[in-house]
Amino acid sequence: MSVELIARKRIEIYSGSSHAELSEEIAAHLGVKLGEANLREFANGEVHCRFGESIRGKDVFIIQTHCAPVNDSIMEQLIMIDAAKRASAKRITAVCPYYGYSRQDRKATGREPITAKLVSDLFKAAGATRLVSVDLHSGQIQGFFDGPVDHLTGMPVLVNYLRANTTPDNLVIVAPDAGRVKVAERFSQHLGCDLALVHKRRPKGSIGAVEARHVVGPVEGRLCVLVDDMIDTAGTICAASELLKEHGANEVWAMATHGVFSEPALDRLKASPLSRVVVTDTLPLDETRRIDKMEVLSVAGIIADAIDAVFADTSVSEIFGGDNLS
Repeated sequence: MSVELIARKRIEIYSGSSHAELSEEIAAHLGVKLGEANLREFANGEVHCRFGESIRGKDVFIIQTHCAPVNDSIMEQLIMIDAAKRASAKRITAVCPYYGYSRQDRKATGREPITAKLVSDLFKAAGATRLVSVDLHSGQIQGFFDGPVDHLTGMPVLVNYLRANTTPDNLVIVAPDAGRVKVAERFSQHLGCDLALVHKRRPKGSIGAVEARHVVGPVEGRLCVLVDDMIDTAGTICAASELLKEHGANEVWAMATHGVFSEPALDRLKASPLSRVVVTDTLPLDETRRIDKMEVLSVAGIIADAIDAVFADTSVSEIFGGDNLS
C-alpha cells in the first residue's frame, strides 16, 4: 500500500508592535488577515509571544520595522522568530522594512563593532531562514546574513511621485554625498532628467556635524530633488539644500525611504530652504512628528508583492526590474 501526499503551501503573516499600521496594510494588499501573535510584557519588561493558531509546516512572515526603541523592536522580532521555529514553521522570513544598525556596516575607525553583522547573526540564531528589507544603508549587508536576503527599494514609489508632480525639463536629481551618486543616477535615468552632486565632509572627530562644500551639475534656476536612503538628524540634507540655494536653485525638495527624524531633525527641516520633504512609511510617523512640508508615501504594496513572490518561489528582482540590486 502506498500513500501519496500532496503538499499544500500555507502562509501566515504576523506583526510585531512597532508599526502595526504598515503590517495591516501589507496584509490587506495580500488579501490575508494578520495572525494573532499574542504579544505581552511581563512586569519587568520581558516580552512573551504565543501564536494563536498552529503554524506547523507553514510559511511564516514576521514583520517588524526597527524603530525607536530600536533594541526593543529587534528583540521582540527575535522572540517571535524563536517561537515560530519551536512551533515547527516550515520557513520563517523576517521582514524588516527598516533594518536597525544598518549604518554600522563596517569599521570606520579602530576598536569599533560591525553591529549590522551582529544583528544578522542574531536573526539566524533565532531561526530566520530569510530576510526581507527595504533600502539597506549599504548593499554589503546582504552578505552578512547566512541565507537569502531580498533587498527591496522604495524607488518605484518615489519615482512615480516625481513623475506626477514634476517635469523632466526643470528637474535635477541631486546626490547629497558621493555615496548616493549611484542611486541618484538611477532616479535620473528613470525620469530622463539631469543629475548633480553635493560634495560634503564631516569635520574630524565630530558626530552628526556636516559641511556641504561644492555643487557639481546644472542646478541654477531648477527644481533640485535631494535623494537619500534615510533622513536621521537631517544635517546632511539641510546643509545640501542651503548650498543648492546659494548656487541658484529655484526650489529644493528632499526624498528618502526612511524618515528616522531624530532630534533636532524636525526643527532643522522647518528652518531649512526645503519646500517639500517626501518619505515613505517604513517607519511610523504619528501626527506630532509631521510638519507642513512633509508627505508620506506607502511602501505596503511593494513589500506585499515581495512577500507574495517569496511565498510563490518567483523572482523578487523582476518586481523592480533589477533596480533593487546594489
